[in-house]
Amino acid sequence: MLKQTQPKREDGGAIALKLMAFLAADSDQLGRFMALSGLSPADLRANLPDPAFQGGVLDFALSDESLLLAFAANEGLDPAAIMRARASLPGFAQ
Repeated sequence: MLKQTQPKREDGGAIALKLMAFLAADSDQLGRFMALSGLSPADLRANLPDPAFQGGVLDFALSDESLLLAFAANEGLDPAAIMRARASLPGFAQ
């Protein structure tokens, strides 16, 4: 009998990095993120590996329903999966 495997569940960091790539593909969204966060391009690159920063990236999408839905659709994710991913990273408060 073959053992069924569950699809690999992506962690919050992986989803946050995909979100950054999604934002980077849209200069208006990336510009908005940078303006609201006060970060420079060098700051973004330097902070990408930081789980707390990744949580902030997900917070950005979770605060904008249209962005959240567009990103979720682009990645084939349930929007609720993004909230679960956020909960897995530091700084999450319900």
